[in-house]
Amino acid sequence: MAANPDFSAVTQAVTDLRVDGKRLWDSLMELAKIGGTPKGGVCRLTLTDLDRQGRDLFISWVRELGCTVRIDPIGNIFARRAGRNPDLPVVQTGSHLDTQPTGGKFDGNYGVLAGLEVLRTLHDANIVTDAPLEVVVWTNEEGSRFVPVMMGSGVFIGEFTLEQALNAVDREGISVREALNAIGYAGTDQVAGQPVDAYFEAHIEQGPILEAEDTVIGVVTGALGQRWYDVELTGVEAHAGPTPMPLRRDALLAAADLITTVNRIANNHAPHARGTVGYMNVHPNSRNVIPGGVTMTVDLRAGDDATLTAMDAELRSACADLNRFGVSSQVSQVVYFPPQPFAPPLVEAVRDGAGALGLSAMDVVSGAGHDAVYMARVAPTAMIFVPCKDGISHNEIEDAKPEHLEAGCNVLLHAMLARAKVS
Repeated sequence: MAANPDFSAVTQAVTDLRVDGKRLWDSLMELAKIGGTPKGGVCRLTLTDLDRQGRDLFISWVRELGCTVRIDPIGNIFARRAGRNPDLPVVQTGSHLDTQPTGGKFDGNYGVLAGLEVLRTLHDANIVTDAPLEVVVWTNEEGSRFVPVMMGSGVFIGEFTLEQALNAVDREGISVREALNAIGYAGTDQVAGQPVDAYFEAHIEQGPILEAEDTVIGVVTGALGQRWYDVELTGVEAHAGPTPMPLRRDALLAAADLITTVNRIANNHAPHARGTVGYMNVHPNSRNVIPGGVTMTVDLRAGDDATLTAMDAELRSACADLNRFGVSSQVSQVVYFPPQPFAPPLVEAVRDGAGALGLSAMDVVSGAGHDAVYMARVAPTAMIFVPCKDGISHNEIEDAKPEHLEAGCNVLLHAMLARAKVS
């Protein structure tokens, strides 16, 4: 039987479809003006007036394409392009528009605007997918103003309640509820619980691997699990001169030993384990006083829960062993994200898309948290990474090549089309 010529034409049109890389870049640069910093970065903290301006710009762009826009009570924005069959579950993509205080132009923003560019490309080509498509802007992914991080996606999947999120306050005592009302984004649309067929998220890598391997596409197979701790070490402060070395109870000396232990724990569980001490406060922090107290953070990450559990046990054992310095320790776990594998069929769709486009690709694991980590708990999920210069992110000098951003967006386009289908 001869092939249906109309179907063949549609299939070829889809195969040949490419995004407009210049339009994607120009949109990123226009968005970056909102909260732009003298060093070329972006400071657009969540639920500030600058965040409102960024949200308003995004909504104006999707409405030009005829998308319907819904805003839920935590301020998440859902821009939907209708499919032929409105009863089919939606195929989503998205990320966030909020930044760190010294953030860059691409973290989060790229994922949102790559989704926008997918919709623009389909609009220009007059291609309608069977399933509806949706670009999501998640509220407060960064957590730089309000805690918890990944707030919008966390509420969406039920990780924490809407009331818990709305009652969170910033350093000035302003609540999320007050901030949403102030910028006009306290939505009323009830979107949580809607069926999601698939969720894709495009992102700069925020690490150095792709650039080091001269590879364009990171096929993200999952995200590292994370355990964060607050550690308190208690010794005795004493005069630095009269106190002999063997009689000291130096909390900072114990902390230094723990830092090297954290590094050793991670190295012993290579290649995907990570161990970091990122914050330390020393008491009394005086030049000629032996430190009597240290509070510090420990961040452990691993690709599987068994490894993460083993690292946890090793950390706790190391802290208990600090009594050899005459120092007591208290360890409090404050965050736990289990390792999150992504859906093999969607991962394969990303891999196939890169191959069909002739792009170099390699499997990678995300070391950072993303909204995709939460979405993977309720829907098949995958991520697409592209390189960033020197692996630098959460920094005003964060940078990425236009051709890499375009390539990642093309992979996103074809992965979404493969899932949403065109008949």
